[in-house]
This record gives sequence, C-alpha cells and structure tokens, in this order.
Amino acid sequence: MAPTDVNALLSKLTLEEKACYDFWETVPIPDKGIPALKTSDGPNGARGATFSGGITAACFPAACSVASTFDVDIAHRIGVGLGEETLTKGARCLLGPTMCTHRHPLGGRNFESFSEDPFLAGKLASQNVQGVQSTGVSATIKHFAANEQETQRLYVDEIVSERALREIYLKPFEFAVKEANPGAVMTAYNKVNGYHADEHPFLLKQVLRGEWGWDGLIMSDWGGTNSTAESLNAGLDLEMPGPTRWRKADQVLEAVKAGKLSEETITTRALHILKFLERQNCFNDPTIPEEKAVNKPEHQALIREAGAKGMVLLKNDAGLLPLTKEKARGKKIAVLGLAKEALAHGGGSASVNTHYKITPWDGLHEAFKGADVEFTYAKGAHTFRQMPLISDHVVGADGSAGFTWRTYDIGSSVPATVTNGHPNSEVSLLNGMDVFNKSSELEGTFTSPESATYYFTLTGLGPSKVTINGETLYEQKDNSSDPMGFLLGGVAAPIVKLNLEAGKQYKIFITSAPPAPQHGEDLGILEGKTGVRFDHMSAAEHDKDILTEAVELAKAADYAIVFTGHETFWETEGQDQQSFNLPKDGSQDRLIAGVAGANPNTIVVNSTGVAVAMPWLDQIKSLVQAWFPGQEAGNSIADILTGAQNPEGHLTATFPKRLEDCPAYGNFPGEYTGRQLTVKYVEGVFVGYRHFDRLAADKVNFPFGFGLSYTTFEYSGLSVKETAADQWTVSVNVSNTGSVKGAVAVQVYVGSKKTSPENPIKVLASFKKVTLEPGSSATVDLPVQGRDISFWSEEKQQWVVEGGEYNFSVGKNAADLVAATVVNVAGQTYAP
Repeated sequence: MAPTDVNALLSKLTLEEKACYDFWETVPIPDKGIPALKTSDGPNGARGATFSGGITAACFPAACSVASTFDVDIAHRIGVGLGEETLTKGARCLLGPTMCTHRHPLGGRNFESFSEDPFLAGKLASQNVQGVQSTGVSATIKHFAANEQETQRLYVDEIVSERALREIYLKPFEFAVKEANPGAVMTAYNKVNGYHADEHPFLLKQVLRGEWGWDGLIMSDWGGTNSTAESLNAGLDLEMPGPTRWRKADQVLEAVKAGKLSEETITTRALHILKFLERQNCFNDPTIPEEKAVNKPEHQALIREAGAKGMVLLKNDAGLLPLTKEKARGKKIAVLGLAKEALAHGGGSASVNTHYKITPWDGLHEAFKGADVEFTYAKGAHTFRQMPLISDHVVGADGSAGFTWRTYDIGSSVPATVTNGHPNSEVSLLNGMDVFNKSSELEGTFTSPESATYYFTLTGLGPSKVTINGETLYEQKDNSSDPMGFLLGGVAAPIVKLNLEAGKQYKIFITSAPPAPQHGEDLGILEGKTGVRFDHMSAAEHDKDILTEAVELAKAADYAIVFTGHETFWETEGQDQQSFNLPKDGSQDRLIAGVAGANPNTIVVNSTGVAVAMPWLDQIKSLVQAWFPGQEAGNSIADILTGAQNPEGHLTATFPKRLEDCPAYGNFPGEYTGRQLTVKYVEGVFVGYRHFDRLAADKVNFPFGFGLSYTTFEYSGLSVKETAADQWTVSVNVSNTGSVKGAVAVQVYVGSKKTSPENPIKVLASFKKVTLEPGSSATVDLPVQGRDISFWSEEKQQWVVEGGEYNFSVGKNAADLVAATVVNVAGQTYAP
C-alpha cells in the first residue's frame, strides 16, 4: 500500500489537535483520518490495558535473568515472543525494555534492567529490541536516562559527570539506538544535573536527536511530564498518559504568545507522532483488536529454557548438585521457605497476570515423578510485608457480603457513587485510577470469628482514618510518606492492637481523602487520586514460631532445599530495597542458618533481581541464583537442580559481601535539602566490577561474570589479531574437560597496562556463549572494537583511546582472568 502523506495530515490539524492522547492509547481524530495506537506494559510481558488482573499474559524472564544467559540469541528470541504477546493485547508498542544501570544493590528496579555493565546491557537490549520489532511491534527503550533509584523518583536530582553519563548510563541506550533503531524512547522521571529528563536539552536534543541521529518518538513516563514549553522545546513528543496536564490548548497558546514556544516546534512534535503511527501501520489498519489470552506452547518452552539458562550456580561443594533421580531415589527431601511461591517477576510495570505460574514445589514433584522421593514442606519464615485485608466475616450497609464503598466530591456530604459488595477493606489505586478528586468511605460490619488480640494497620495515599464502633482506632493525618511505594509495594505503618470477642459485631468506617497539595511537589498520575488499605491479622498468627517446624523437617531429611527471595511487594518499581538482607527482619537468614545447622546437605535457591547479604554462605553446600525466571519458574529451577539443564548463567552484577563496600555507598539514595532530594554519583565511572577491581578480593562474595557448571572448561591458545586500525579479533580455544555437555560465556576484558586512578583497570569488551559436548573443543573468535575500549574526554569532548600497551584477557569472570596477552594499540579518537 502507498505510504501515508503525514505532512498533508499534519496541515489539517489545529494547534489543540497536535497534542492529545489517552491513558494507554494515542487519541484518534477520525474526521482528520488519524487513528489511535495502543501501548502496553511491560518489559517481561504484555499486560494489556489493565493494571491488575485482566486478560492473562505470558511472563518471560526478567532482564536480569536474560542478561545472565550472556546469550544474544536468547535475548532476541525473547524479544520476538514479547512482540507476539503485545499483538495479542491489541497493542503495537511495547513499553520496554528497561535498560538502566545497576548502580547499587538496593535499587528497587534493578531486576527490570540488564546489568551493572553497559556493554553487556547494551548488546542484549539491542537484540531484545530487534526481536520485538521483527514482529511489527515498536519497542520503547526506557528510562532515558539515569533512572537508577526509586526513592523520590519524581523529584530526585542526580548529579552525574558527563564522563560517567556517557560511559555508564547512556552507553546501553546508545547501543540500542544505533544497532536496533527502536521506534520509541521513554524519558525518566528524575532530574539529571538540575533538569527533569523530559525537558533535558542535553539528553534529548544534543545526544539522542543530535549526535545519535535518532528520529523516533519520545514519550514521557506516565505522569513524567513536568512543563509545557520546556519539554516541547527539548524534544518530548508525547505526554503520557492522557488527558493532558501540561499541553492543554490554553497552556500551549500562552507559551506561544509569551515567546517561549514556536508553532514550528509544536508541528515537529506532532509530526513525530504521525510518523510513528505510519511506522506502526496504523493508517492502513486502524483497528485495535480485542485483548486475548494466547498461551503458546512455543512461548512456554522458550520461557522454561531461558529461565533455566539464566540461573547461576554460585556454590556446589562436593558436587552435591545435580540432585538426579538416581541420587534422590528413596530419599526424603525437605522443601522449605518460598517453595510454594512462584517468584516469576518483580513488582510494578513488570507484573503481569500470568497464564499460569509453576512453583518450585510443583516443579520438583514433576521432576522426581516415579523416583520414590518423599517431600516435606514448611515455610519457616514470615515474609509478609502487609497483613491481609478484611474480606471475610463482613457485610456492607445493605447486608450483602463485603463493604459498602461510597465516593464523595470534595466538600460534599452527599455520596457521588455508592457500591455495595466491595470485596475487601481496600480502595486500590491500581483498580481505581478513574476516581479523581473524590474522597472514599468504606463501611462494613465485621463479626469476629474468635476471641483474640488482633493487629491492625491503616495506610492511605492521602489523610485517612478508621473508626470501630464509633471510636477512632487510628488516623493518618498527613499524606503518605512514600506515594509510589504506597501504590506498588506498601509502606510501613504503626500496628494498633485491639481485643475482639468471638461472635461480636464491629462497625468499621474507613475514610480517605486525596493527598493534600504540597508546595513544589507534583504527584504525577497519583495527583487527585484516593487509595486506602486497612489490614488485620490475629496476634497469634502474626507472631507464630514457624522456624522450629522447618528445622525439624530438615533434620529428618536427606536433603534440604531452602527457597528464598523477594516477593513482588519486596522488590518493586516505586521503592528501593529496605535492606541488603533478605526480608523480613532477618527471618529468611535465620531459616537458612537453622536448616544448615540441622542438615549438612543444604541447598539454597535464591530468587531476587539483586545481590543480597549472605551471612550463611559458609554453612550451606550449594547455592543457585534463580533471579525472576518467568511463569515456568518452578520447572526451570527443577531443571537446574536435577541436571536436566546444566547451569550456564553468569552474574550480571557483582555480589558484594557488605553494602558498605559498594561504590555508591553513602551516596544512595541521596541527601535532602528541604524537600529536594539530591544524589551525587561521586563514584563516577567506577560502577560494579570497575570499582571492585581496585579493592581486595575478599570484599566480594561472587564477582561479575561468575558462574559454575556441572562440567569444567579449560582455555588455551589465546591470540589477538588486528583486523583494522581499531578492530581486533580475540581467538581462544575452549575445551569441555568434564563428563557432561555444557555451555560457558567466554568473556574478553581489555585495559591499559598503564593504570591510572582516573580509568578502570579493565572493561568487558566482548563475550560469546559456546556450547560443547564432553571432551570436545572449539576455537572461539570474539571481536573487539576500539570505540568499546575508549573513554570519554570531557576536555576534548571526544571518545579517546590512548596509545600504548593493553592487556587483552579472557576471563571466567571479572576476577578470574585465565589467559592474557599484551597488544600495542594506536591512539584513536572518535566523535560523539
């Protein structure tokens, strides 16, 4: 079909029509022939248009898991799967991948991103984007740029040197833009060096549009637009979501009249949107299909394979693993901790209503079917962050089960809406985003099922209060201390005790108002919204000792497998980690230590997207880092534990022993001046292994790139051949010297022999996954580009490779370089 003349369409639009959109879709203008385009979250699945629940979707492994494969083919195949899933949700634009840097282990959204290393992150993100876009769906790389923390993410000002920006934080985006040409880029919420990312002239105009020559669509994060003229002038094409807050016709006209904004700029922004619609074939096919749940067997198989291949075997004393059918036959295995939870994904935009989720408990039962294995189970550790809502033993004002939910216009005592049968003691922001500038009231009569002491907590986005039988139980007089945390993970609240009598009725009223306006504070998509949660639990259940049972089961078993990690409410968008230790309050650490003391064959499987403290590491035999492997989590884990899949994952981030040794320690999440949070990236380019290379080896539990196998590999015959003035091929012979088939990521690190305090000792410059049968060998060729070993000179405003001798090393990981050779490298400079 002939291409659409977008310039002709553009000429028909009024100024107002050049800036309009909806929550998940661009707004159509039918009489001008302009269709809508639908977007969908998120980076590891296509959720569709519903925040919570809704049509089911495939859940792929998180980016941290994909990166641990060190496998560009898997990254591409997952991208294809994500694109296919996006189409089933009627969308043509996927809001992913997320590709910011793992700056600090407490980063709440690290799991959504690939790595601490910009080269690895960029190469895998590029393949992910290419895979998505091969299906006709546009990828949206995000969040541009420097979105490395969630604490005060709407306001935090990140002070970053240009060199660190260029080498660490922009580099993954540069790879994706230049190699994959994503259709869209999403700006970050935060400020960078004083400018919000959506109105940042250096990031958007100079670098993205200018130096990189990219001409796609720039959209804001949801609620991440902070100005009218400034964001339009900087290059932000699309304010998301609608209805607009910053681009109403009167605001735009006022900016034009004041000389802050030209009509030419507005026209350019609208042209980018029209070109995007054309790119996504919206003019030829303007339909937005109905959302469907399409559970493809090929996606199931890919997720299981990729999830397993991303898992990292960190410890395996005395060859305890694999725990094969033959080894386990007739034995008793204590399966403990989070074994009946499928930690498939993190919280926030990465959450999807999965087609299904396989728990480790289910995966192990399937794997050992017919092996005469006896499984026992105990959770052994309290990990809840919030207590349960009241959903049973309660009736509303009309006598039906549930609560009566009323909304009120601000200042009115007459209900605007009344809903009976509301299922629980929560007004959820995720399901009530259309409730705007209204207060809420929940009424219910609760009949206590027992005589007991109960614990209660109340949390609200805005000022909230709960009364029981006319007496105030608790009142939150101020706005939530952490609005984004309230939305996505929950925030801490005082526990209030109350003795209840069995069979007695208790009249509950829960009231909540939208957040009171605060000077200089913009809540983005949460502005004017109402959300409140009232939790409860019996004191006996809350304080119950569940560790002893787990230890006793471990003592009676031949093997003990402890499943630990972060459930979605502990590792989530909207909040950084509360602690370097596993939640909550040391309960999982105590579980592992107790079990290891009772059973010498203790295996730990940890599902987090970040490094965690491991005070029990010396007490256990085996350790697997499982990340968030997607909906096949339990099967992927069972494949690794039983040897059906030989572990081949490598860490994408350094696992330090102590938080205090991390490069950003003391500068995360920053310091407040009044209400403004500022964080200084004083570590510069020394992020991850670049930092730990300068410290003693005993500061690290496991280095970047580390990963064990059930077989062994040897390296020999390293050579480096210069193929052009600034290009080399590194060749090395890799042999599988063990007894089983396995795969390993060959890693090439390059650094100047002349060390200096300003430059890293080495950087990852190439990698390649190779699979070998037992006893076989292969020569692996890895390309190295001069641009990838250069540094940014702020003085010269160029990329620079200083001439001299360089160490070209092949490593099992960043701390174990098994072969090296010296190469004379000519000086080079590269334009930005």
